[in-house]
Amino acid sequence: MLAWLATTPKPWREQIAYVAIDMSPGYRAAVRTGLPHATVVVDHFYVVQLANKMLNLVRRHTTATLRGRRGRAGDPEWRARRRLLRNREDLTDTQFSTMWNQLIGTGDIGMTLLTAWIAKEKLRDLLARARTTDRHRTGHLRWKFLTWCADCDIPEVRTRARTIDRWWPEIQAFIATGHSNAKSEGINRMIKLAARAAHGFRNPTNQRIRTRCVTTRRARGHLHPA
Repeated sequence: MLAWLATTPKPWREQIAYVAIDMSPGYRAAVRTGLPHATVVVDHFYVVQLANKMLNLVRRHTTATLRGRRGRAGDPEWRARRRLLRNREDLTDTQFSTMWNQLIGTGDIGMTLLTAWIAKEKLRDLLARARTTDRHRTGHLRWKFLTWCADCDIPEVRTRARTIDRWWPEIQAFIATGHSNAKSEGINRMIKLAARAAHGFRNPTNQRIRTRCVTTRRARGHLHPA
């Protein structure tokens, strides 16, 4: 990345005010070195993805510890695994009640999972403050999230809370600006799908033309593939 930035014109680099990245320390260090004037923003998708990975780790670790084996299809926590990863507003009242009551009925396993799930939802409440200017409300939601994680006795939740705290300046930049790299990630996905559908490209020129065709409609009338 630094080598590529070194080849770009300095006036172009100076126009870059924000850089949206995933939670990679290497990318953050590269941006700070190559674009010291730019503000680093963490895309909220990766923050929620981190929370969902934490939930999966808690489920597997708790099941292995309390049941002495891996999860099975008949276990309540296994049946609820997909609903745990969904947003609360995407669950109907019936789906939420079923998940909640089934996990409560499992005892310690369910209580641990629900504690981790609440931590994820508190983090989502914090991220939902994107493009708002009420710093007091944002600070209060951050305090609620960190306090909940600190009070629970779940190592995975506490570890993720420390990670969120270390990345707070970049997450706060997202809340303030709402900037995301969703468009570039979508374009990258279309490029990969085009290459997969073609079972790979042997001609780089044809690959570039095909990439432009699938990623923009305006360019289709200006392309003349041989």
